[in-house]
Amino acid sequence: MMKISTKGRYALRVMIDLAENNTGNYIPLKDIAARQDISEKYLESIISALTKAHFLEGLRGKGGGYKLTREPAQYTVGSILKLTEGSLAPVACLDDNPNKCPRISSCKTLSMWENFYKMIEDYFDGITLEDLLHSQTPGNDYVI
Repeated sequence: MMKISTKGRYALRVMIDLAENNTGNYIPLKDIAARQDISEKYLESIISALTKAHFLEGLRGKGGGYKLTREPAQYTVGSILKLTEGSLAPVACLDDNPNKCPRISSCKTLSMWENFYKMIEDYFDGITLEDLLHSQTPGNDYVI
């Protein structure tokens, strides 16, 4: 079954951390890494992807670090996971748009997979970073 990688889960944690600690100032990577108990080295690649996609803004040097480029309500979990995971498709043929599978005309399971994929996308696209900030722990609605 589809599994979200550590890269996707950690990207969500980084984004939540930046939203929770948003003072308008840049937040050093070492502070995020320490709070989230994730190695700085591993976070660098995640932060790089988030910065290239303009989800984050970075500043080097003294007083540098990272901050969100938008309000938390403007980021969806789906957008963050698609960026880090590449695709949330449950089967490979749905990665192609249009679907190039040679069995498409005779596939009895295609509509099931398409519907499942739509449910995944609708679910994750319906949750914002803001929603995660306000979810209650433990027993919250969203587990990362």
